[in-house]
This record gives sequence, structure tokens and C-alpha cells, in this order.
Amino acid sequence: MSRISVLGLGAMGAALAATLIRKGHSVTVWNRTAARAEPLASAGATIAATPAEAVAASDLTILCVVDYAAAGAVVAEAQDALRGRDLVNLTNGTPREAKKLAAWAEEKGAAYLDGGIMAIPPMIGEAGALILYSGTDALFERHKPSLDALAESRYLGDDTGLAALYDLALLSGMYGLFSGFLHAGALVASSGRRVGDFLPLLLPWIEAMSGTLPDLADKIDNGLHDRSVVSSLAMQAIALENIAKASTEQGVAPDFIEPMLRLAARRIAEGHGSGDISGVIEVIRRKK
Repeated sequence: MSRISVLGLGAMGAALAATLIRKGHSVTVWNRTAARAEPLASAGATIAATPAEAVAASDLTILCVVDYAAAGAVVAEAQDALRGRDLVNLTNGTPREAKKLAAWAEEKGAAYLDGGIMAIPPMIGEAGALILYSGTDALFERHKPSLDALAESRYLGDDTGLAALYDLALLSGMYGLFSGFLHAGALVASSGRRVGDFLPLLLPWIEAMSGTLPDLADKIDNGLHDRSVVSSLAMQAIALENIAKASTEQGVAPDFIEPMLRLAARRIAEGHGSGDISGVIEVIRRKK
């Protein structure tokens, strides 16, 4: 079993450390509020007094704090201990932040791997949990058995920012689903009906519509938004307009739906009303 240090013992960091202990690893922990480490000490962890002490104690250090400002402050305190060490950062942030921290860590002589946790704390160590990684491939291969103890490990490549990018892209899909559900729920509730009673209609509909995603993805990848169009953007814009209108009539704010309506209108104004809804992506993405 590996010697692993965990820096940061919020809900997720504590779940990571507890899982590693449960699966037989030698775990050292550090947290700025030391009292949070006490339950883990009772489970077998060693408590380090400083981030540098924690890094020096282990072959692998896992960093999981609230944001990159906190991450930067923690690793700055440990910089003298980083040379020759392996650092995995599981703090949620942006691709640019990940690359900046990776460059800093490498200047200090550490191998760096960035990660995106696609799970909530109770899922860590259980089936269904996924952690995305990008950065130093040798580090990933070296510690893959230990990382697999936390969740399914998916290596995306040596572009350090990819894990953060895919993490946020997956969350974007999730929040899009949630926003659609909340708006649908508000419309149903405006009639005095229960949202729970509406779910047997909504869930199969969402599942059926998700079947169109491979075709939309192919159209996006190949720029073929006019190929095999079943329901044109102009037709779908009418539905979007009616959703917004009905929302206002029912006393529901159209805040969730109006951004999509505006983007569709822009795409149509550019002369692409006969194309598929996939073409809306051309309105929002910047050309490189």
C-alpha cells in the first residue's frame, strides 16, 4: 500500500482520506482547521502540523480544497518539500488555473496531475464514482492503483487543463438538465399540479430526446448543421417563444428559457433557420 497525504479536509477531502484509510493505505492528513483531522486520526491517519510536513511524509500528495486561491496558498506553504514529489490536485477550477498551478509545481520540482471529481463525497470509493485526470502520464501510471481506490480513474491526456475542462463541461450538461427541470416544474406547479406526478411523463421524454445527442454531436464535429434536419431551428424557435409566452401568462419567470431563445434568434437572423438546433453552438463558441 502507498503512503499518501491529503491536504484539505472539507467534505470531499475527508471522504478521500477516509476511503484511502479504509482501503489500507498509510495516510497523512493536514487541514488548516486542525479539529477536522481528529476523526481521521481515530481511524488511523497521521496528522501533520504543516502542509510541508504532510508532503514530506508521503510518495503522493492529494490536494483538495475549496478553490485555486486556497490551493495556491497551501502549496506555497509546502513548496520546500515538493521537489521530487508527486502532486495530484483535485480542486475544482478552470483549465487556465490548472495549467498555471502545474507550471508552478513543475518549477518547484514536483510532478503534477490535475483531476476533476465527478461524484459527491458519499460516492467516493463506491461504484459509479469517476475522477478525470490530465497532466503527467508517468505520475498517473505510477499511482493508478491508489487512485483507483477512490473512483474509476480516467486519464484524458497530457494537456493539464483537460480534466478541469471536461469536469466543467459535464457539470454544464448537468446544470442544463436541472434548469430545464426547474422550469418545467414551475410551469406544472403553476397549474396547481404536483411536480412529482409529472415525472412519469418527463423522465421518458428526456431519455428519448437524449437519443438525438449522437447525431447533434456529429453535426457539430463536422459542421453539418443542415444535414438530415428533422425539426428546423425556425420551427423549434416557435416552441421556445411559446414556452416564454406561456411562462409569463402562468406567472413563471422565463429566465431559464430566454437565453436559448435569444441564441436561436441570432442563429436564425444569420440565415440558418432551416438548419438543426446544433447550429446554435456556432453563435456561442469563439473561432480559434
